[in-house]
Amino acid sequence: MNQEAELEIRGMTCGACAARVQKALSRAPGVESASVNFATHRATVVLADGADEAQAVRAVQEAGYNAELSVRTSIVPDEDTAALRTDLVLAAALTAPVFVLSMAQHHRPEWMNWLLFALATPVVFWCGRRFFATAARGLPKAQFTMDTLIALGAGAAWVYSTVALFLYRGHEQSEHVYFETGAVIVTLILLGRFLEARAKSRMSDAIRMLMALAPPTATLVGPDGPVEVPADSLKPGDVVRVVPGERLSADGTVVEGESSVDESMLTGEPALVPKSPGDPVTGGTVNGQGSFLFQVERSGSQTTLSQIARMVQRAQGSRAPMQSLADRVSGVFVPVVIAVALLTVLGTGLAGSGWDAALMRAVAVLVIACPCALGLATPTALMVGTGRGAELGVLVRDGASLERAAEVRTVLLDKTGTVTEGKPRVLRMAVFGGWTEDEALAFAASLERLSEHPLALAVVEEAERRGISAPDVTGFEAVRGQGVRGAGGAVGRISFVVGEGFALPAGAHQTAAAWESQAETVFALAQGHNSAIVSVADALRDTSHAAVSALFAEGLHVAMVTGDNPVTAEAVAAQIGVREVRAGVFPDGKAAVVAEFQKGGPVAMVGDGINDAPALAAADLGIAMGGGTDVAMEAAGVTLLRADLLGVATAVRLARATMATIRGNLFWAFAYNVVMIPLAVVGLLNPMLAAAAMAFSSVSVVLNSLRLRGFGGKTVAPQSN
Repeated sequence: MNQEAELEIRGMTCGACAARVQKALSRAPGVESASVNFATHRATVVLADGADEAQAVRAVQEAGYNAELSVRTSIVPDEDTAALRTDLVLAAALTAPVFVLSMAQHHRPEWMNWLLFALATPVVFWCGRRFFATAARGLPKAQFTMDTLIALGAGAAWVYSTVALFLYRGHEQSEHVYFETGAVIVTLILLGRFLEARAKSRMSDAIRMLMALAPPTATLVGPDGPVEVPADSLKPGDVVRVVPGERLSADGTVVEGESSVDESMLTGEPALVPKSPGDPVTGGTVNGQGSFLFQVERSGSQTTLSQIARMVQRAQGSRAPMQSLADRVSGVFVPVVIAVALLTVLGTGLAGSGWDAALMRAVAVLVIACPCALGLATPTALMVGTGRGAELGVLVRDGASLERAAEVRTVLLDKTGTVTEGKPRVLRMAVFGGWTEDEALAFAASLERLSEHPLALAVVEEAERRGISAPDVTGFEAVRGQGVRGAGGAVGRISFVVGEGFALPAGAHQTAAAWESQAETVFALAQGHNSAIVSVADALRDTSHAAVSALFAEGLHVAMVTGDNPVTAEAVAAQIGVREVRAGVFPDGKAAVVAEFQKGGPVAMVGDGINDAPALAAADLGIAMGGGTDVAMEAAGVTLLRADLLGVATAVRLARATMATIRGNLFWAFAYNVVMIPLAVVGLLNPMLAAAAMAFSSVSVVLNSLRLRGFGGKTVAPQSN
């Protein structure tokens, strides 16, 4: 069985670096696949069964970068912000007098040029050491990155000026000294990196907020009394005391005491939820005024909160298919730019414009063409979009799922647990033959208690409410999507019971038709000459109608797919405004319905149960409702934390907004280079302005992506299709 590992990567400076690390990981022994995210500086690696994670780490190191295994959810800065700040302050302090002296006096005395040399040299080679170090590591393997261009640009200006310092004297010397160019380039690039690092740190706010919900300690109740322990040290079976206002440290079940708990982090509902012995509680939620004990079932990295944080981080570290274009461009961009810079030097110099002008043009080409903005265009938007989604209760599995969500044209809705609350209850019964209602219910409950279907649970709960005992049965057998048989009888669809050889009176069929027309689900049971029909209803979710209207407003086609009978399904669909219904569809048939609708474009399937898993997997995008089964969530590309169908419209709108941001980022990143490089070649762009423009381009991409933090979760006003 494959295993997944997370690596923290150090030393990447552009999209080309990320592409290079990904290629190295993909070729490493035991690595099935790898995905590297430049914005988060993390790599997700899928390893073959038994493969050594150290092989992946070595592969990254051999490619010229540093890597270490990430053992828990964490926030990884792309650079040491404190070190960047220190270098930036020093560079700015030394560059300011260099720039002022150079601009204020064109024909400078010789001693002043030596002063410029003394001030600019530490800026270029100390404050800018990271650029030269990265460029030097890549040279033996002919690997070129953004830092290669910066090192060449700033280094060329410094070398040319230093040579002139020794070869020329007097005014002629000043004509060939450009120390301010190298110093300003390094300073502005450092400023851009620092602003970029600060802005990118805001993209991890969603994970920080989730991690902040986990308290560091818990009160463990042991044989010697209560003692405060680290929350991560809790084990299943431990008993923890929770006092009023305290945040729960783990997932578990209440064993003593009563209280109310604020579960808004999961449900989005501000109301307190009553808790008493036997009720489940979730880590990260907040206790109300009461005090209680709960037994730990999941702690540390296994809690629901930690799993949500991991899902968000995995999504932020994933790659959208759209990113492949930028990766291909970044992979060849730097060598092409170096070639353009060399041709610019030769062409300008040989054309008689002077070698000074040729050098400045080449430096401008090298600096302006750094592909950092291109590498940040997709992952920054993806990171902010998925983080904002988590805040709104929409968990996106990865970048590919987000991209597919933006392309969806049809949304298929399951009924039970999706459109409805998934808590059906028995409304009424009609018995035939010699049975009383209680006898019929006892027989139905004896078979249905062995089934996990929601309708079966409704029958069992009704029997318990009436105090009716359900005897053990023999020969139990479940027929998926149809019903159950045993003890010489059958319970399930009317067609199933009749197919088992039991005859239902005409009155049963007429009564069933009347109940179904009122959006009630009807099933039959029979044993010998006795039979009955039972009506079960499942209340609509409060937001289902508004959610369907919101999906229509987004231009989506909406249909309902259910295993219920056509009459009931049509009645429910009419209540929420859905006009197209596929009813009586068995679980295996839902995937076929998905395939049918896919002929008209990408399809999203929304469901919550095990029977929806095949359809969720077959759809272009599977959306699992909150509170659904783990199987459904595992098969889905998007999980809604809240059991609210409005989240589907929110997911689609968020995906579209994120993809629009990515397209905008890519357009400006490409357009920026298309426009600026020719200007640099013909001498219309000063190297210092080029450095400022390059730094601004990277920061602007990040800031544009951060606009997604303001994305609202509210849907538009309901309207009909």
